[in-house]
Amino acid sequence: MNILIVKLSSLGDVIQTIPVVHDLLQQFPDAHIDWVVEEAFAPLLARVHGLRRVLPVAQRRWRKSRWSATTRQERHAFKAQLQQQAYDVVIDFQGLIKSAWLARGARLAPGGFSATYGNRSEACGYEWPVRLLLQRALPMPTRIHAVARYRLLAGLALGYTPQGVAHYPIERPSAPPQASVVLAHGTTRADNEWPEADWVALGQRLAAQGLRSALPQSNATELARVTRIAQALDGWADVWPGMGLPEVMDRMAQSSGVIGVDSGLSHMAVALGLPHVQIFSQPRAWRAGPVGCTHQVAVGGEQAPDVDTVWLAWLAVRQAAGA
Repeated sequence: MNILIVKLSSLGDVIQTIPVVHDLLQQFPDAHIDWVVEEAFAPLLARVHGLRRVLPVAQRRWRKSRWSATTRQERHAFKAQLQQQAYDVVIDFQGLIKSAWLARGARLAPGGFSATYGNRSEACGYEWPVRLLLQRALPMPTRIHAVARYRLLAGLALGYTPQGVAHYPIERPSAPPQASVVLAHGTTRADNEWPEADWVALGQRLAAQGLRSALPQSNATELARVTRIAQALDGWADVWPGMGLPEVMDRMAQSSGVIGVDSGLSHMAVALGLPHVQIFSQPRAWRAGPVGCTHQVAVGGEQAPDVDTVWLAWLAVRQAAGA
């Protein structure tokens, strides 16, 4: 069986779709699975066991130079790559018109079909015309966790019921953990941010336990923030240089755990199975927070939690992990 997953972005959403690969191979051990994803996230999927091909697409970049010769050539090359394989099942996990068009462009094997969501779920992106663009529109619960939603969509499409907690078949480094905790402060949403002073206070408590604060950053704003935090922590912090997603994952996997806001890096921590506290400033933990593991918890909701709440949660997940 040849299966095509279409899930383009964002980082956290792509990571939360990875358990589908594990589920599919549990049900269909001989399946060949390909994945269409935005080019920025393709290196991450190269670490996922069970994928045959990762097909990068550059819709974000192509929109900026829609009519250039380079864009036309790249679009043509992608379409040719997509058409190389006939698929028994094509599933659009994005639920947007842009992803449904890509899924519709895949070549189906005789008897093959395409599928996507038949309705919107609360706090999930969805555009109703996708029901008309693909062959099967599958009903979804109104309120459901993101990971469960992705797993359920695949199960409904292929006739099985997902079982147990989500598994992330990701290649991990085998090095022993270091005495550092990743503070995943960065987010693309201002309403997800946690106060800078609270990060400093948290880092000071970690330092008192002999744990360094690891500070990733990916743009000038984040670099300025982590520079200030590192200065306040007086030698107990390490500012990471800019690096690709595989390198971030490798460094994170060697840490003692992650404390972070609702972001792609926090979802990466969940996928790596690390002790993790996820900080929510909005009531979205039911949809995106960690579930099923005592060493991974969400705190906050209607408002951002204070330092004491986050600290007590960190102590609890460390204990649950046996650290």
